[in-house]
Amino acid sequence: MGELFDGILNYHLGFVVWSGIAFLLLLVVLRKFAWSPILGFIHDREQSIENALLSAEKAKDEMSRLTSENEALLKQARVERDLILKEAKDLKDKIVSEARTSAQAEGAKMIEKAKIEIDTLKNVALNEVKDQVASLSLEIAEKVLRHQFEDQSKQDELVADLLKEIKLN
Repeated sequence: MGELFDGILNYHLGFVVWSGIAFLLLLVVLRKFAWSPILGFIHDREQSIENALLSAEKAKDEMSRLTSENEALLKQARVERDLILKEAKDLKDKIVSEARTSAQAEGAKMIEKAKIEIDTLKNVALNEVKDQVASLSLEIAEKVLRHQFEDQSKQDELVADLLKEIKLN
């Protein structure tokens, strides 16, 4: 194989020179027309990658900021919720307390009214009983006196005793 290359390079030196010139000419043409656009595309690609990385970093920072804002808002919402629940509980306790106080006052009024009504009814009943007792006592006394005064001598004796008592007093 070494003989093959020896022969080509030795006998076709013009071919090697023309190949070299064509290669250099191709390099110059490529550099002038293709190299700049390729390097421009590579540079644009580098810029777009760099911009994408910067955008991703900005998005990451924005997400971090939004996350911290969300956490702060959630914390504030929890505090407000706790405050609202505390106010609602206090209001409920106040309403229950007022209702209990009102019910106790109303109950006390009803008990007092019932006591007054019971006393009134008791007094009325006692008066009726007294009237009946007095009426019965008078009837009994009348019957006893009629029975005792059937005899005239007993009547005279009673009048005399009563007169003695009056004189002594």
